[in-house]
Amino acid sequence: MVSANVLASFAGNRRAALWHALVAVPDRDLLCAAGAGDATPAFVPLTQGQTIAHDYHALGWTLGHHPLALLRAVASASLAVGDDAAGLSRRAAGARGLVTVRQRPSSANGVLFMTLEDETSHTNVIIWPSLLERQRKEALGASLLAVYGVWQRHGQVIHLVAQRLVDLSHLLGSLTTTSRNFFRYGTLGQYTWPRGGTAVNQC
Repeated sequence: MVSANVLASFAGNRRAALWHALVAVPDRDLLCAAGAGDATPAFVPLTQGQTIAHDYHALGWTLGHHPLALLRAVASASLAVGDDAAGLSRRAAGARGLVTVRQRPSSANGVLFMTLEDETSHTNVIIWPSLLERQRKEALGASLLAVYGVWQRHGQVIHLVAQRLVDLSHLLGSLTTTSRNFFRYGTLGQYTWPRGGTAVNQC
């Protein structure tokens, strides 16, 4: 519960809550001599980025700011689906976000579908087999991805058809995110998922 920041309101901040919780742990390594009556050190509160990283490590998500909100100065603003995809189909576009879902249904003829998430919205991405073969590492390994391509719209359904992928995962630092990956058995060969990705029917 301390790792998930549940007890911070009782102790003042996450670090102070962890200090108090250590008293209940029999083997506390360097703090084994500390007692319940010892004074609590004046801990420096976590930064916003550290708080987000701890939330993702403990829970896989955060109730605070989205990671992309803190990276806007580095990873320029992604295009919000509601605003920028409202125009004509085939309009040039780009989006950046955390990869939350990858799926390659057996009925999709090798097409990889991906969902990107930022602090404003989700973007659905289509990656054709030819691009997947050229940029396999980026498509399957990135946690934070920039996608450049064109919008495709059928009625109310909007996708970004990818033409180029850029892996921006290095901008996340120690932040570990998780994607849900759904593939038909035998379609993608042996692949080791980095940074906490989960493969379903992976081969």
